[in-house]
Amino acid sequence: MKRQMAEPVQGGPVPELIAATEQALPQQTDALARARAFAEPFIAHESLDHGENTLEHADAVATILKSMGGSQAMQAASYLVYACSHLNKPQEVIAKAFGDSYAALAVETTALVRVQRQARTAEEATRAVEDSKAQTENVRKMLLAFSRDLRVVMLRLASRLQTLRWHATHKVPAPASVAREALSVFAPLANRLGIWQVKWEMEDLAFRFLEPDTYKQVARLLDEKRVEREAYVDQMRLRLQAELKSQGIPAQVQGRPKHIYSIVKKMRGKALDFAEVFDVRALRVIVPEVRDCYAALSWVHQQFEPIESEFDDYIAKPKPNGYQSLHTVVRDETGRPIEIQIRTQKMHEHAEHGVAAHWAYKEAGTKGYSGVAAAGEYDAKIAVLRQLLAWERDLAGGSQGLFEDSIYVLTPNAAIVELPKGATPVDFAYTVHTSLGHRCRGARVDGAMVPLNTQLQNGQTVEIVAAKEGGPSRDWLNADLGFLASHRAKAKVRAWFNEQVRHETVARGRELVEKFLQREGRTSLNHNDLASQLGFKTADDLFFVVGKDEYSLRNIETLLRPPEAPLPPDEYLLLKKAKPADRSTHKSGVLVVGVDSLMTQLARCCKPAPPDDIAGFVTRGKGVSIHRRDCSNFRELASRNTGRVIDVEWGTPKSDGAAVYPVDVAVEAADRQGLLRDISEVFAKEKMNVIGVQTQSVRETAWMTFTVEVADSARLTKVLGLVREVSGVRLARRR
Repeated sequence: MKRQMAEPVQGGPVPELIAATEQALPQQTDALARARAFAEPFIAHESLDHGENTLEHADAVATILKSMGGSQAMQAASYLVYACSHLNKPQEVIAKAFGDSYAALAVETTALVRVQRQARTAEEATRAVEDSKAQTENVRKMLLAFSRDLRVVMLRLASRLQTLRWHATHKVPAPASVAREALSVFAPLANRLGIWQVKWEMEDLAFRFLEPDTYKQVARLLDEKRVEREAYVDQMRLRLQAELKSQGIPAQVQGRPKHIYSIVKKMRGKALDFAEVFDVRALRVIVPEVRDCYAALSWVHQQFEPIESEFDDYIAKPKPNGYQSLHTVVRDETGRPIEIQIRTQKMHEHAEHGVAAHWAYKEAGTKGYSGVAAAGEYDAKIAVLRQLLAWERDLAGGSQGLFEDSIYVLTPNAAIVELPKGATPVDFAYTVHTSLGHRCRGARVDGAMVPLNTQLQNGQTVEIVAAKEGGPSRDWLNADLGFLASHRAKAKVRAWFNEQVRHETVARGRELVEKFLQREGRTSLNHNDLASQLGFKTADDLFFVVGKDEYSLRNIETLLRPPEAPLPPDEYLLLKKAKPADRSTHKSGVLVVGVDSLMTQLARCCKPAPPDDIAGFVTRGKGVSIHRRDCSNFRELASRNTGRVIDVEWGTPKSDGAAVYPVDVAVEAADRQGLLRDISEVFAKEKMNVIGVQTQSVRETAWMTFTVEVADSARLTKVLGLVREVSGVRLARRR
């Protein structure tokens, strides 16, 4: 059954714009018929995603373009677009049959169609509000990236308008993503280009699908008094025109058509009821000169009561887009409000057609298109592009050049990725994920394998071929080879190679430390424990500074074999053999159970203090060394010499004053000025005497070891909690 053609766009909005864009398409004999015949075998029996027959859709798009002033050449492109997906090499095939310009238009428009379809699919799949907003914003950017060629824009506007018309005609609700895209992307673009009739119709249709109940309610309110309103407006139109003429003001007075979406926007923006929307009844007065505008305004205000708060002079102060007109709202004899706009014919042309009304090429001659002169300072082509750039700046929050320096490509899952202009598949891989960038070994662009230094273009789909493991190539950092354009990707590649250097340095340091421990006969020593005792967070941190020759192995030797020094008198104790009932106490506070006449000394490696769980190890010639049972040195000694381990316990010193014991405290903190002072003040306030401090700073991190005297190690827990509260301190613990 033959499908009824869509109604043409009324009002003849932009024939000049279309005529100008047609200059890019070479005129060919029977181009429209040839293009339709070329595409028909591919698309006659297929349907678009929303269910409309593809050939019928192309027919309708061609009709809309014709109603907008497009020639047969422009209409022909509407068929070639839908044939592209059926061709292996569409650019080559279409160029051979119709020319390069037709091929470029068809391929670029097809790419934009695909981008928008995939973005809508991704939005519907996520169903996340935040993701949807971000995705819609990216679609706007994608559209702007393509909008440098206005032929693409015109085809997409006509196609989307037809899609909405098809849904309305067949009473099938349009997908919310399609309607939202029409309202937030296509209608504003039509507005920027001055294609007002497309804008208004698209807004009303999209709003009809997004908010059907509100649409029906306002439509019903408009329809209820439609006959009365139209009769009233026509009566006022004739009266105003006649009386202005009698005052010597030649004027054309027109009634203004109302659009549901604009009415709703005004109701919501100003919190008005339907009855309060003044311009439901509206007239437009068009006069020859600016002085006639003010003369007509003066007469209108004399005849009717003006509403002062509703007056705007956009002639004296034009809108940013160049719009000029006088707006006033007056009440008639019965008190009914009516809006009146007054403007010159030139202002009206600009208001109706925007910058497109001035579009002209030198090929049109001095008269230009529709009488618009082509010569002069005002270059209309530049003006249109400035409108698009102004929209770009609006979307970017006022920033300059956002889209000039960016391209937008797709992942295989339809996510849009923003990249700097000149970016390559390697840049793309690092933007998606750092690991993917490191493992990138190849890339498919729109399904075809390409070199990794290929510069990507807007709208392409990029798929990365990655190895299971591995890293980047040093060639990627060679600017002459052109593998990377993104500063972020370059930084990630450099970081990877820096980490490799660190790994090599750590491995060298590990080898040096392990060889040293082997010579000392301490191969069973836990590396992390060793690093901690030396003030490092991890063993790798120790290995790294050793591998860089920034830390001497003598420090490890000193830790494992501390230099002998005379012991203070109160750290020696001569014990007699203890009887079961006789538990003598001594100055050191340590009892050695069942052993006669042994000296005791507190081990320097773990510095025990009451009430730590302790054990004794009988040394050769130096008595009993008292260790904490969790001391790594003690565990190693005990494992090799089990028979020399003896039981010991804390006793009560016989001295008058309380005994104190040296304890080591390890502190890790962000290095800063005054850090040592602040930590020392905590110990001072808690009356803990600091008898030794060792500090080391590596990469803005400070490691400190404080030796403090305590009478009871249990109280140390509270003090460490206070140390952790000092600004910058990350860790405070007993060693």
